[in-house]
Amino acid sequence: MQAIAETLFDAVYLVTVITLGVLMITRSHGRRQYLLFGIMAVTLGAGDAFHLVPRAVALCTTGLENYTAALGIGKFITSITMTVFYILLYYVWRLRYQIKGRTALTVSVFVLAILRVLLCLFPQNGWTSADAPLSWGIYRNIPFALLGLLIIVLFYQEAKKHGDRAFRFMWLTIVLSFAFYIPVVLFADTIPAIGMLMIPKTCAYVWTVAIGFCDMRGKKEAD
Repeated sequence: MQAIAETLFDAVYLVTVITLGVLMITRSHGRRQYLLFGIMAVTLGAGDAFHLVPRAVALCTTGLENYTAALGIGKFITSITMTVFYILLYYVWRLRYQIKGRTALTVSVFVLAILRVLLCLFPQNGWTSADAPLSWGIYRNIPFALLGLLIIVLFYQEAKKHGDRAFRFMWLTIVLSFAFYIPVVLFADTIPAIGMLMIPKTCAYVWTVAIGFCDMRGKKEAD
């Protein structure tokens, strides 16, 4: 039952975010903000597929323990694409609120992103091992969490400043995604049930993509 339910949920998630992303790309009509948002959504879905597809296969066949390497490699790829996701979201923020300059801020975003990627590349992560160390799971997520926090603050401040109703909850979707993700990183190995928090975390990302898509559609109808 878990295999069927989880596989269906993941399939709906992947199809939803990738479809919305493709629609935003094809319907952006030169509006760079929505083009970038669409690329961001496709990056999210395609990156997660590297982890979720092997997981679905494992659940529906011989079990997760027989797909350790595939799941680990998929998790590694997802870690990189999620970092790219937040870089793209940063540039959506710049385009939406017409931010100019602020070089130090951009440098900070890229420093955190590069640090995250470099930490993911260390062999000590043990991506293909069944006993990957928790310590490295924490290390590589520190710059990732800081990057997320930075994006949260930026969207909260600008949406409030501009009275941006369409994006007024964008910061909250990111808060929720990290609120559900961090306990999984810290405790899922010792308390497997904590892994269920990945479901609301995934829903938070769908909400993020839906905000951009609904805003684009609303702008088209207003034109």
